[in-house]
Amino acid sequence: MLTFNRTSLGTKIFTSMLTLVLIAFLMIAGVTYFQYKEQIRDYNEERLERKESSIRKTIDFVLDNTSYELKTEKIPYIFKEKIYEIASIQGENITMYDLEGEPLISSTDQLFDSPQQKKLCLETLQNLEESEEKRYVNQLDGEVSQQLSYSYINDPKYKPLAILEIEYEDSEAFINKELREILWRLVIVNILMVITAILLAYFLARYITITLKTVEDNIKATQLDKRNEKIDTTALPSELTTLVNAYNRMIDELEGSAVKLAQNEREAAWREMAKQVAHEIKNPLTPMRLTVQSFERRFDPEDPEVHDKIKEYSKTLIQQIDTMSSIASAFSNFADMPAQQSEILNVPNIVKLSVDIFNERYIYFSSEKEELYTNFDRTQLIRVVTNLVKNAVQATKTTAHPNIIVAVQELETEAEITVTDNGIGISAENEVKIFEPKFTTKSSGMGLGLAMVKNIMETYNGSITFTSQEGKGTVFKVVFPK
Repeated sequence: MLTFNRTSLGTKIFTSMLTLVLIAFLMIAGVTYFQYKEQIRDYNEERLERKESSIRKTIDFVLDNTSYELKTEKIPYIFKEKIYEIASIQGENITMYDLEGEPLISSTDQLFDSPQQKKLCLETLQNLEESEEKRYVNQLDGEVSQQLSYSYINDPKYKPLAILEIEYEDSEAFINKELREILWRLVIVNILMVITAILLAYFLARYITITLKTVEDNIKATQLDKRNEKIDTTALPSELTTLVNAYNRMIDELEGSAVKLAQNEREAAWREMAKQVAHEIKNPLTPMRLTVQSFERRFDPEDPEVHDKIKEYSKTLIQQIDTMSSIASAFSNFADMPAQQSEILNVPNIVKLSVDIFNERYIYFSSEKEELYTNFDRTQLIRVVTNLVKNAVQATKTTAHPNIIVAVQELETEAEITVTDNGIGISAENEVKIFEPKFTTKSSGMGLGLAMVKNIMETYNGSITFTSQEGKGTVFKVVFPK
């Protein structure tokens, strides 16, 4: 057996779209973050190169116009004032070292205040010497991200005079601020996307599930004894069209099956009815046959009591004929559908007339109102009441103190008749069969009374129900529109 998650389709669509938006946001935020970091790094490198190029041009200009001899030891004199001017213009700290890594001059006094920073490390000198471009950049990560650019200062003949160090500070605060602003904009966009996704998911789920709800409602309302409406597939998407077409095919097949079932049920019912009629008619025919045979065998015209015997034989035959007539009338009454009548009846009056037919003194009638009108056929209403009271009388035959109450009550839009007895009650196994034709618990009768009452009540848009306790009694209740 296949098992399915019982979460609603609308919830799944909503959750899926919301998850998709959140995943998209995280992916975009991640890509944006790393892309922005990459761009900032490239930007800083390019900016450092521009700074370095500008500084080197200024240094070359100073070297070309100096009066000092171009030697390493003269560098501090050549750039004694110029190094501060260059650093101020470029906004970066500049330091010049000799070829051994000893500091010559710097735009910041901190260099000489920190002995551990006075000389370039051997690793820096080696990296600078081994680089093809004779340029080396060292990245320092700390509270303030820095890049230290090292390159040679050459004389006009490209002979190295000194080592130039440019201290470039990355603007991390600015970068982080820009990144936060970008991410905040993404959050706002994502919120708008989530709201859009919620609305879209709601209408999409409603669009999809409304058709499924229609199918569900139609399936719930499907009945074998009625014509079931099909669902129009004109404006549906292909996926739902397939489902609805399957439902419509099921309706066609169901109607065909219902027709065959109804036909089979009718045929079976008539076969059972024919068997029952034949059985009931055979019962009086047997004594009639025996009576005629006995009369033929014992008839003596000279017998002085011949007239009395003929009367006895005739009485026996007439009784059996009356029995057959009552059988025929019972089946005829059950088979005839009561015709709808527009006769306005006062229910309390008709019920009281029906109760007065019985001579038993333990039958009581009560009504909340003297007048309660309904559209009902007089004969059929009397038949309903008399059948129920007759059953109650038969159920109380073995009761020491029988008591039967027939009551009429007015409901909001309906009239209600109850017949209560303190008889033997109905067993649990018989409750499900109580309204079936030819079912009876009595030694006589054909079991058509309650089936006929149920048939009458359904014809007049009413209902019949009962409650019973075995050994304590039964309450039958019929309800029909006022």
